[in-house]
Parts: sequence; structure tokens; C-alpha cells
Amino acid sequence: MQQTIAIREVSQVAEARRAAVTLARRHGFGEEDAGRVAIVASELATNLIKHGGGGELLVGSFEDRTGTGIELLALDKGPGIVDVDASSRDGHSTAGSPGTGLGAIQRGSHVSEIFSVPGLGTAILARLMIGQPGKGPLGIADHGAICIPMRGEESCGDAWCQRDYADGMVLMMADGLGHGPFAAEASHAASASFARTFNTLPSQSLTTMHAALRPTRGAAVAVARIDWKNAEIVFGGVGNIAATVVDAEGKIQRMVSNNGTVGHVAKRIRDFTYKLGTDPLVILASDGLSTSWQLDRYPGLATRHPSLIAGILYRDFKRGRDDVSVLVARGRRP
Repeated sequence: MQQTIAIREVSQVAEARRAAVTLARRHGFGEEDAGRVAIVASELATNLIKHGGGGELLVGSFEDRTGTGIELLALDKGPGIVDVDASSRDGHSTAGSPGTGLGAIQRGSHVSEIFSVPGLGTAILARLMIGQPGKGPLGIADHGAICIPMRGEESCGDAWCQRDYADGMVLMMADGLGHGPFAAEASHAASASFARTFNTLPSQSLTTMHAALRPTRGAAVAVARIDWKNAEIVFGGVGNIAATVVDAEGKIQRMVSNNGTVGHVAKRIRDFTYKLGTDPLVILASDGLSTSWQLDRYPGLATRHPSLIAGILYRDFKRGRDDVSVLVARGRRP
């Protein structure tokens, strides 16, 4: 789960910095590494005000095959950046500042990416780990996610999981009925059950989960078993988790879920198999995200970091009246 901080005025920069440093220390960052987190968070928040007309800073953590650390994602719907490369060079400024902000973000982060479309806004991803950046290869992230509670709630009723196996990975997303602590209880129970059963077919995992969630208010759940070697995905879903595959040619497949609520009424739990095209993206989203998104609105976005893709979909298509989660997995060649 990420914490989202609205950045509209200068006083909120300090709030963003404190939130990021607090999370970093909770993850074992020492003084020097936490200091880098403070600098990067401050620059991201300041850029949102100066160049984006305000926006959101998402503060969270990550753990994947590239490592573990703090993930910061700055999102705005401002004028966008015409030339990202030029804007990243020290000394370049369109706001009368010294023009070192984007460079400081890149130097202080182990991973940083900027995606901007003039007229649609800018998204900047920064991932920071313990130790100085640039000390060794990190690998390429094959998944990323956004998980945000409804405004006013401290608990998120959504949850997601990712597990690797020999030929691919398995994804799970759960959306507890409603929102708040009881919805979170249901989605966490789904995560715990999935951790024990992810090596089975999605339908079997969901059947076990259905029994495990009976004491809770229940959840919509989707499980996607992705086989990169054989270029196929086996999918099972109950309830309204939207599951989509997008390939390099822009072809979209929307996967089928059965009606019901895991833990209460699930009359039919079955698997569906879909073939995967070239360089596919698999995207799962709770119903806090509108289903009207189209990646071709953002030229080149499909090739970017999965967390950046998830963040932009969240920014532009969140409904604003529920928890929202977006999980993006990128295909890899066997």
C-alpha cells in the first residue's frame, strides 16, 4: 500500500519529505541513505508545484528481483515536458530555478524514469535502496503496482500479490467488499490463502480461498498464472477485478471473470486460457479504476517501468470513490 500526499503548496513539501524518510527508516535506511530519500522526495514535491501546477506524491516500498527499497512516484496533470532529455540536464529550467531538480532526482536514485506527454502531464518514478546508486547491476523490474486506500481511510480494502515459478509468474488481486478495515481483513485473508496455493491452477487457488474467506465479508478476486515459456496465461476470477492483456501491437484481450463474491457466493469457478502475443503487458485492476483506459493514448508508455504504467493509469482513471489498485506485469522471453 502507498501513502498519497497531495502537493498543492510549498508547506506540503515538508510533509512529503517526512513521510518518505519515516518509511525509509522503517525499512532500515541509515542516516546517509535516508538523507538521499529526503532530497529526492523534496525535489519531486517541489517540481510538482513549480512545473505541474500541483499533483500527488505516492510514497511506498518495493521488493522484487531488482532489490528492495523505497518507491516514490510524482504524478501531475500539468502542461507536460516537451523535451525530457533537455529538462534532465543541470542548468535547464523553465521556472526561473537553478534547474538541478531532475538531475538531483536521477543522481540520488537507483532507478528513475520520467514519462511526460504535452497536455496530459508528467509522471516521475524514483526507486531508492540502501547504499549508493550505481554500485552494481539491478536487473529489470517485471512488475509494479499501485494500491491506494479511499480518501479518509487508513486501511486499504485491496491487496495484490506476485509469485515467481520456473516458467513464469502468478498474480493475484483481491478487492474486499466495501472499504475500510473489514474490507482489508478480507483482502489480507485472500493474500494469505494465495501464498499457500499459488502453485496450483487459479480455479483451485480460488476454491481454497472461497472457504478461507467465509468468516470475512468476502472479496472479488482474480488469479492469473502466466507462462512466459509457452506464451499463455491461465486466468480465474470471481467478481469485478478487471484483467487485461496488451501486446506490442496494441491488441487488447479482456479476460473473463465469473459473477460472485469469494467467501460467500461463487457458484462457478473455472479457468480460461489465453495466448500471449509479443512483449505482453498483463494488467489487473480493482473497480476503483475506470475500465475506459487505452494505452495508445500514451505513445511509448507500454515499454516503460511497470510502476510508471500503473501510476499513470491511477492518475488518469481513478474513480475517486473507492480503494484503487493497479498491478502491471511485463512479459519476458524464456
